[in-house]
Amino acid sequence: MRSQKIILKNKIGLHARPAAIFVKKARNYDSEIIIKKGFQEANGKSIISIMALGAMKGDELVILTKGSDEDKAINELSALLEAMEEEE
Repeated sequence: MRSQKIILKNKIGLHARPAAIFVKKARNYDSEIIIKKGFQEANGKSIISIMALGAMKGDELVILTKGSDEDKAINELSALLEAMEEEE
């Protein structure tokens, strides 16, 4: 299992459009993907689950991956969230 902390820098947080982009990418991996915000957990392959976190700019998120492609998944999904900094 791998984990990576991310500070969400996206101006609108992890709402519908950014969550949909994340889920589309996450579904390409065989690994289980979890996003944690505090004590809340979301299935990284479910847009409804991610949106229920209510993640806003400045929130600390932890991405967890577990499975055969966990290294690739954590690296690429972390990079994706970091690249969303300029989303409006």
